[in-house]
Amino acid sequence: MKPRESDALAARPLTTPHPDRLAPDRADYELICARHEAAMVAGSPGYLDPVTGFFVMTAANHAKRGFCCASGCRHCPYV
Repeated sequence: MKPRESDALAARPLTTPHPDRLAPDRADYELICARHEAAMVAGSPGYLDPVTGFFVMTAANHAKRGFCCASGCRHCPYV
């Protein structure tokens, strides 16, 4: 996929996920946000989800790519 004009970063910090992608009332919200931020500080492309163990890409990694892949990513910085 190529970048589109609509692929501008959202007007929120990269550490704050869109509430439609990660609901703030989830029991593990703070833990997920802490792991996400730690991964970004470390320069890692992602972290392991504390519940599923799946690899989750950081918002910084998505932003570095330069466009939204339209896969519904948890930390998409474009939505």
